[in-house]
Amino acid sequence: MTEEQLKMVEIKPFLEEDIGSGDITAAIIPESMAAEAEVVTREDMVLCGQAWFDAVFKSLDASINIEWLAAEGESVVKNTLLCKLSGSARGLLTGERTALNLLQTLSATATVARQYADAVSGTDCKVLDTRKTIPGLRNAQKYAVVCGGCYNHRIGLYDGVLIKENHIIAAGSIANAIRAARELTSVPVEVEVESMKEFLEAIAAKPDRIMLDNFSFEDMVAAVKLNAGAIELEASGNIDLDNIRVIAETGVGYISIGALTKHIRAVDLSMRIKLVH
Repeated sequence: MTEEQLKMVEIKPFLEEDIGSGDITAAIIPESMAAEAEVVTREDMVLCGQAWFDAVFKSLDASINIEWLAAEGESVVKNTLLCKLSGSARGLLTGERTALNLLQTLSATATVARQYADAVSGTDCKVLDTRKTIPGLRNAQKYAVVCGGCYNHRIGLYDGVLIKENHIIAAGSIANAIRAARELTSVPVEVEVESMKEFLEAIAAKPDRIMLDNFSFEDMVAAVKLNAGAIELEASGNIDLDNIRVIAETGVGYISIGALTKHIRAVDLSMRIKLVH
């Protein structure tokens, strides 16, 4: 996500989900009361989501001040003080949960991405995300993946062609599907194959990239050798931190990992508020 896109972070749906017709609990606090707050991480993490966090509070009260003590994309250890806030007590209380939800989810995504990026460090292989994102957080998680050191696959169904098994069945063959895609659009065309037979058919049809789905290690090595660098190759399926390095060293250019965005566990964050007298 570019700096300009970050400035246009859409927070309204997240706030509406939580606040609805109004925060009736925060209403017990005098409107004029001021407060300070600190956000601390209770575990090691990669910090990601500052723009979303800031936008929550600024949308509620533009006068709330936020001072970040760690940088976006920085690896921090448990008990690190991430930021300090000051301003309206009501605003801080109302925005707390939504802001933390976004920060802990995006930081979790970036933290997992950093683990995978580190696992293939030194190879020519790039780790990609997938469309297996949390509904409503597609662009945010895609940003977090990059923040963690990995790369984006297509953002959605509109910016890249990925021909899968059912597309091939409907089109009649791999060649027919690729030919139809080329006639329809100029965006990159990728085809998923599940066997060496399909792989050979795909090479003959010359897509931009071939995804080797659930290939055995031996077949993957053979595919890389047969391809000889002619077409981009991507590995996918049953790949995790335990085996990704070995797969990256086969010579595939890309490895796509759904776990970057769908198997995350929110980072444990804590926000403590104190009143200003």
